[in-house]
Amino acid sequence: MQKDDSQYFVQGVLDQNRRILAKTITVIESSLPSRQELGRKIVDTLIPYTGNSVRIGITGVPGAGKSTFIESLGMFLIKKGHRVAVLAVDPSSSRSGGSILADKTRMEQLSLQEAAFIRPSPAGRTLGGVARKTRETMLVCEAAGFDVLIIETVGVGQSETTVASMVDFFLVLMISGAGDELQGIKKGVLELADGIAVNKADGDNIEKAEKARHAYETALHYLTPSSPVWTPPVLKCSSIEMTGIKKIWDVVLDHKKKLTDSGELQEKRSRQAVDWMWALVEDGLKQRFYNDPSVKKILPTIKKDVERGLTSPTIAAHQLLFFLDNQ
Repeated sequence: MQKDDSQYFVQGVLDQNRRILAKTITVIESSLPSRQELGRKIVDTLIPYTGNSVRIGITGVPGAGKSTFIESLGMFLIKKGHRVAVLAVDPSSSRSGGSILADKTRMEQLSLQEAAFIRPSPAGRTLGGVARKTRETMLVCEAAGFDVLIIETVGVGQSETTVASMVDFFLVLMISGAGDELQGIKKGVLELADGIAVNKADGDNIEKAEKARHAYETALHYLTPSSPVWTPPVLKCSSIEMTGIKKIWDVVLDHKKKLTDSGELQEKRSRQAVDWMWALVEDGLKQRFYNDPSVKKILPTIKKDVERGLTSPTIAAHQLLFFLDNQ
């Protein structure tokens, strides 16, 4: 079987071959047209084997200890017999475009587990810092038998919104002792949360963590829950002492059961699939636009005119968008 044959990758993923799984994700992330076509064939073939995992998105304020928390949660789940895939979307190097954070080194214990798969992905130029192919990667990991997917966000800009739109449960990780307990957390992020966890609730910080938990709980009372069957809880945990981790997982399972029973989970995933389609359409239109030879020819001139103040951005954008119609 040839390595440019989609069946080679499909079979390798279904056989839970970690090396081929990693290669498959590399194909999916490729910007080469030939590899993109191969990636589409692979994902399309794997679709019947997907959808059987719990999809969790995790974000948090700087210093909240996302990686340590994810490692603790991952180790807890593996001990319970789960297979866990962590897709950590990193800030990209502006020069190389590669990942500049080494999540595998920040999750040393978890990365050594046979039942765990950690994949740092460069965020690239995608709005919100979420890797362009994260959704496809999620499906491939599900097909490879991972029944819990954890998506870690960059935690800046619109990445929280983007990740929330592709997971079942969105957890916001917070800390205490930062003065105003609500600083650094945006109302929009609270509205997205299915649950909040105050991390680092250990040692001398336990009392502060409880005060922070109460503050976030009060803040949530002013927001309308996104689901009629679910009110986001505020919990405490310690990633280092492994306390509160089981309670958080129980909450995730309770959320899944309630949304499944009400039919909301299926509706949510269906809506996410349509949103994904439109995101790909927008991405494809943008690629076709910039790759068009005619656009490439006039773009430098129009750009210079805007920079020199000879043409307004509004007129320039109109010229570019409707240039092809006049050909």
